Amino acid sequence: MTVFKAFLHVLNKCKGMVILYTALLLLFGGINSKSGDTANQFTADKPEIVIVNQDENVGITKNFTDYIAAHSKRKELKSEEDIDDAIFYRQVAFVIYIPQGYRQAVLNGENPELRYKSCQSADASFAQMMVESYLAIQQNYVDAALQANPDEKNISLNEEEVCKDITQTLEQTSTVHVTTTLDTNSMSKAAGYYNFASYSLLAGAIFVICLVLTSFQELPIRKRITISSMNYKKHNAILLASNLLFAIALWLFYGLISFVIVGKVMFRAQGAMYLANSFVFTLCALTMAFLISSIFNNKEAVNGIVNVVALGSAFLCGAFIPVEWLPDGVLAVGRIFPAYWYIQTNEYLKTLETVSVSGLKPVFINMLVMALYGVFYIIVANIVSAKKRVVA
Repeated sequence: MTVFKAFLHVLNKCKGMVILYTALLLLFGGINSKSGDTANQFTADKPEIVIVNQDENVGITKNFTDYIAAHSKRKELKSEEDIDDAIFYRQVAFVIYIPQGYRQAVLNGENPELRYKSCQSADASFAQMMVESYLAIQQNYVDAALQANPDEKNISLNEEEVCKDITQTLEQTSTVHVTTTLDTNSMSKAAGYYNFASYSLLAGAIFVICLVLTSFQELPIRKRITISSMNYKKHNAILLASNLLFAIALWLFYGLISFVIVGKVMFRAQGAMYLANSFVFTLCALTMAFLISSIFNNKEAVNGIVNVVALGSAFLCGAFIPVEWLPDGVLAVGRIFPAYWYIQTNEYLKTLETVSVSGLKPVFINMLVMALYGVFYIIVANIVSAKKRVVA
């Protein structure tokens, strides 16, 4: 109880900074909320597609790729790893794999199977619908050509005419309007709020916890703890629980604020994932604060550490500046911070239309990365603390 009272005493001295970080979150969270108060709209756009063509790009195959390219934003990616990364981070909505021998198989009246990859978004659904519509029309014209020439095994001589008929039919089809149940306006509010919350959570945790732990590590205090009747393990356990309680209280407080600022999204499954993601990040921030406090024992250095770590990660990872505005080089540096993986999850969640186990796989991976950061910080903090355990 004595340790907990001492913790509360130090925490009371830090309340001014906690209030400041909270005020910043309220201010910028409110700005994000106001900037998105327009009516929710969905504007149809060309999906970003990659075509991996392993066949010769002539005839039927060329007609297909030309049509897809004309109705999408075609991207060129060199390797399968680049494709997987682009799908994972939703830089590409849909990938089409055209197998070798596709053209000849179509001309022979076969129905060769195309392989797809998608990010399971509205754009990906639209892209797949566009591809399947083309293939259905293509199959109809090929079948008609074969029936008109039953004695021939292929329609190579009529290929140009078939391509022309396919194109004319597709040009006559009515415009398809894609609707989505995703409230993009509210989801953007939630992502903006929780992105900035990474700074408030990290700065608040580091400032308070470092200040508390450095207070307990002052030489007179350490000597009093050493000669006291309380077992040092019990003392450390109480101190750890007190800091954990503060971190959870801070997370809970900011989570409750999000229900007011963000609104109805927080009552959905996506809102629960925003809360879960921020909780994992809070625990990671707690372990980072333990590591920093085990290395630096100077109270005067705490403000500088907060500026370097919290502000640095906020600028490099997308808390202050939208991720899509940051250069790839900056984001590459930002990967070393847990905030990068936290913000990437927020950005992914704002585009997630339906919540499913498969759809949440990137979220779980990013949470696992943050958890591994936390384990790493604890291991290093224990190593550093063990070397400093001897009282001068």
